Amino acid sequence: MPDSKRFLHPEAIKRIARLEIRARHVVEGFLSGMHRSPYFGQSVEFLQHREYVPGDDLRHVDWQVWARQDRLYVKQFEEDTNMRCHLLVDVSNSMLYGNGALSKYEYGCTIAASLAYLILRQQDAVGCVSFDEKIRHKVPTRSKKNHIMSVINSLDVSQPADKTNLHEIFSEAAETFPRRGMMIIVSDLFADLQTTLKGLKLLRQRGHDVLVFHVMDDDELDFPFSGPTRFEDLESDINLNCNPRALREGYLEALTEFLDDMRHGCAKNACDYALVRTSDSLDAVLAKFLSNRLGMHHRN
Repeated sequence: MPDSKRFLHPEAIKRIARLEIRARHVVEGFLSGMHRSPYFGQSVEFLQHREYVPGDDLRHVDWQVWARQDRLYVKQFEEDTNMRCHLLVDVSNSMLYGNGALSKYEYGCTIAASLAYLILRQQDAVGCVSFDEKIRHKVPTRSKKNHIMSVINSLDVSQPADKTNLHEIFSEAAETFPRRGMMIIVSDLFADLQTTLKGLKLLRQRGHDVLVFHVMDDDELDFPFSGPTRFEDLESDINLNCNPRALREGYLEALTEFLDDMRHGCAKNACDYALVRTSDSLDAVLAKFLSNRLGMHHRN
């Protein structure tokens, strides 16, 4: 049995458990309060009749009532489906890096487990996909509270391996999950920028609400290295022996450009984006991120 406390920190969960995930975009199945949809459509559950008004779809007229009362009424229906959330967690080799208490992989898995807990707590449904250059493990979407262990187990057995192919993963996710819902992506986003943004755009075009947690280590963001250093690419056989001081300025300039382009690309495609350090307090990161989404939900 996996250790549930490995990725699910009780104290952090206690502090963030009052928060609920609020979808900023109108997504199919998002239900607030008692999870009753404010939108009426052709659902299997009949709600009530109301009087016909000009412009109503005649297909919804209850002709049996008209035959009895000689008055036109239309049927209203109510969808009773919960928000469906899919966690897409990067378990490629680059996620193995970590020079602090947690590697990017462990930190990302903690984010995913914490969000799964919150989603199930508000009686919504969550599934999980772990991936590198292809999908390695799928956990079906469920809303039972004990489903959290299935999510944790899938993360626990997914040890980092291979490269990342984000565009292919997002494209496959769009085909695998045609029903609109929420896509939460947890990754260091080390892949081709333009094809990654193309994949995010595809998810949005399919109607998904997209959240991106961009997980990076302090070393990657600050480049604190000094003295002769050997850098090893975790996703290839490329190694580099150099004096990092000579590279620092150029590296940080390229990193800033990459982060700016990723942030602007996500904003352009209406994807919520958060850059997080593995040294950041997890509950503070989630509390800030979810509170911001709650504020945007109320403003919209």
